[in-house]
Amino acid sequence: MDSISLAEAKAHLSALVDRVEAGGSVDITRRGKPVARLTPVVRQRQPIDASLLRNLTAQMPPRTASSADLVRSMRDGDRY
Repeated sequence: MDSISLAEAKAHLSALVDRVEAGGSVDITRRGKPVARLTPVVRQRQPIDASLLRNLTAQMPPRTASSADLVRSMRDGDRY
């Protein structure tokens, strides 16, 4: 964790936010004493609705080719 003065934080706020967003944490000091801490926001993951997923996959037509053949055809088709 890094420490930075309030004056420097004001001058470089955008760069500090980028560092924190990447997972870092920064203490902001005033006259050498820590007064605030910037930390990343932990975003909650939304739960997966299993019944919705089952309904979606049930509506999909069955595949006749294997996954390997599908990937190979996509790869070869994009190559030329």
